[in-house]
Amino acid sequence: MITDSFDLSEAIVSPESFFGERKDICKTAIATFSREIFAAVLAKYPHEQIAEMRSVNKIRPVYLVDVNGVRFGFYLTEMGSSQAATDVIEINWLTGAEKIILFGSCGALDPEKTSGRYIIPTEAYRDEGMSYHYAPPADYIAIKNVDFMEGFFEECGYPYIKGRVWTTDALYRETRENVRKRKEEGCLAVEMELAGVQAVCDFHGFELYDFLVAGDVVDQPDYTPDGLSEANHSFDKFDIAVKIAGRIEGV
Repeated sequence: MITDSFDLSEAIVSPESFFGERKDICKTAIATFSREIFAAVLAKYPHEQIAEMRSVNKIRPVYLVDVNGVRFGFYLTEMGSSQAATDVIEINWLTGAEKIILFGSCGALDPEKTSGRYIIPTEAYRDEGMSYHYAPPADYIAIKNVDFMEGFFEECGYPYIKGRVWTTDALYRETRENVRKRKEEGCLAVEMELAGVQAVCDFHGFELYDFLVAGDVVDQPDYTPDGLSEANHSFDKFDIAVKIAGRIEGV
């Protein structure tokens, strides 16, 4: 069973097999899911390529970006828990970054609470496979650095709400019954990566700083993706991520 997958014996495959010696270029990395944000950042700020993530179907460059003296690794991460979490492992190996800032969109389960607010996740329901290889089985995984994120959002005056979210890779099986169950447990939103990414960060000793913006409303009689594009590509999330990086780096 998937819940029996957590195993502390020696791993067979290492990033070294693909990328060679581990690098030490930066301590903090910012990941975005948005191709539009990624392109806009590179057009606006000084940067240099420091690595690339290679796979059978694409090559993704990794950059060192400087925003007014705040320097960080920057990459376009893959979607889905397994791929996004694997990206974190490889980014650490390629750059040395141990502090990962991740932001993205999500589907609202309770739009009255999430509308007009950033979401600071406190726990993620583990409805995916990656986390069960990196953490003992449980329904939820605690999201770290919630106190830091809440203090930061309070200080900056950003509207926010904190609470549970639901991680699933099965976009087209977000059923009404599962929505009902997750809402009853206090989940504010559904997304596709967080549980796996947090499990990998816990396993390897990385620090994760995550926040979300609700776009579409999942719990509606006739679903439409209205609001999703804006939540995916709004540049304000990157500006916030840079401020978080500056706080972490002490700049």
